[in-house]
Amino acid sequence: SMERYSRMILHFMHTIINDRDRVYTFVFGTRLTNVTRYLRYKDVDMALSRIGEEVVDWSGGTRIGRCLHDFNQNWSRRVLAQGAVAIIISDGLDRDEGTGLELEMIRLHKSCRRLIWLNPLLRYEGFQPKVIGIRAMLPHVDEFRTVHNLESLQDLT
Repeated sequence: SMERYSRMILHFMHTIINDRDRVYTFVFGTRLTNVTRYLRYKDVDMALSRIGEEVVDWSGGTRIGRCLHDFNQNWSRRVLAQGAVAIIISDGLDRDEGTGLELEMIRLHKSCRRLIWLNPLLRYEGFQPKVIGIRAMLPHVDEFRTVHNLESLQDLT
């Protein structure tokens, strides 16, 4: 469900990673993949090509709770030090219907200074958090904002 936004978002993250220190990027579908080293390539097309080779679960649905569990267990202490801001870019549609998601969001929120959720579904007028995954995540974020086009990315700066 995030496929149409992934290229734009990866371009955005490529720019941030090549402009700032200590920025890490992970993508998730049914599993978590650290793509930070590829986004550090100066050539964005080469970076996206390598990510395409590395991420084997594009378009396979998302298991957000499971992926956040993996992040919290294996990465959060390493990459969320010194008051880090964590950003989740997701529509919140979870293949596992929110299993374990609330607990993992609580853990993630405790590990960072701020937790920001960027969701492309917010672009729709009258958006309501009806899906279980969205309802499980929403109480644990500091900001909930839209991300669906270049203008919405500019609004983040």
